[in-house]
Amino acid sequence: MLNLHLKSLLLNSRMLVMLALGFASGLPLALTGNTLQAWYTQAGISVVTIGALSLIGMPYVWKFLWAPLMDRFALPFCGRRRGWILLMQFSLCIAIAVLAQLSPTLEPHTVALMALLIAFLSASQDISVDAYRTDILLPQERGVGTAYFIFAYRIAMLVSGGLALVIADYWGWRILFELMAVLMGFSFLMTYLSPNVADPVQSPKHLKSVITESYRDLFRRESIGLILLFIVFYKLGDALALSLTTTFLLKGVGFTLTEVGLAYKVLSLAGTILGALVGGTFLARLGLFRALLFFGLAQAFSTLLFMLLAVMGKNYHLMIVTIFTESVCSGMGTAAFVAFLMSLCHQRYSATQFACLSALSAVGRVFLGPVAGMLVAHLGWMSFFGWSFLMSFPGILILALIRHKVKNVQLAEC
Repeated sequence: MLNLHLKSLLLNSRMLVMLALGFASGLPLALTGNTLQAWYTQAGISVVTIGALSLIGMPYVWKFLWAPLMDRFALPFCGRRRGWILLMQFSLCIAIAVLAQLSPTLEPHTVALMALLIAFLSASQDISVDAYRTDILLPQERGVGTAYFIFAYRIAMLVSGGLALVIADYWGWRILFELMAVLMGFSFLMTYLSPNVADPVQSPKHLKSVITESYRDLFRRESIGLILLFIVFYKLGDALALSLTTTFLLKGVGFTLTEVGLAYKVLSLAGTILGALVGGTFLARLGLFRALLFFGLAQAFSTLLFMLLAVMGKNYHLMIVTIFTESVCSGMGTAAFVAFLMSLCHQRYSATQFACLSALSAVGRVFLGPVAGMLVAHLGWMSFFGWSFLMSFPGILILALIRHKVKNVQLAEC
């Protein structure tokens, strides 16, 4: 039976806010990704044009460039963090509603530009949301709060990704996007009802000071070089293994599209959500260092199941176990890792610093595709997953080197 402390950790108003914000952050991502591609495909647009739609996601990569603006300027309503979130969510409602009135058949470039605007507004919302949850969550709540956020984020992606296609198939694209605008409006209402940050710090007076002071504050931390290396490497092996998972299941092992779609997409979603919830809950008990260590090792060894699948060949039950286990372990690692990133952010510069750190954590994923392809082409699938397993350990070794720093951060804040 849960004790009162754990109940208060799992069930409080801040956790409900994390659910609302997670849903609001996840909704536009799939909407301007796979769903947009499906809309263009059904409209008979050329493959070249559809391929170029991937550039719409660029604001998510470069969002750290305008993050200092959200640290420097506070809007005249609802506080420094919630004000920006509300503005972005209101703008997203309008932009998605406008998108619903357009057609890729008649106005392909206008639709693409509107989708780019939605991606920009969504990335800007993410900056404010990341800063807000960094500021509002207590140190001991960060693991559970991250788990709740990931849970709602994944549900929103399922709604605007998989469920969206079903809605479009039955009622049309216009109804679909109008419904998504309504859901963003609901998120706006939930954000409006959410609490402000308690004891907020004063905004910096100059934009230049935001940029210089935020990075100065970050880079003069003890062992910052090792900390930044840890951020790059902690999930590198996991990301490498996942970079070609769909190709491996289809071509490497020989499963059908239906088998991969049902097992990979559904089980991956369920496993990631479960892993995030379990990881966030145990983070409060294990502490930050032990959680990063245990979950990092779990991520690494779950990769070995892909090696086993490569050896065994087409085995549906083994595929289910492999995908679900890896997703759970990855979700646990993500919960602890995001909590660690949040612990590094100063409240005055949390928008800029979190955007910078999260962008750094994505560096490995951005450049893994070509490397993964060459490894498979020259070494085969079993060796590829073997290398993915080995690439999980540099991050764990670096974690051991910064053990004292991680424990000090945690003890100072809890």
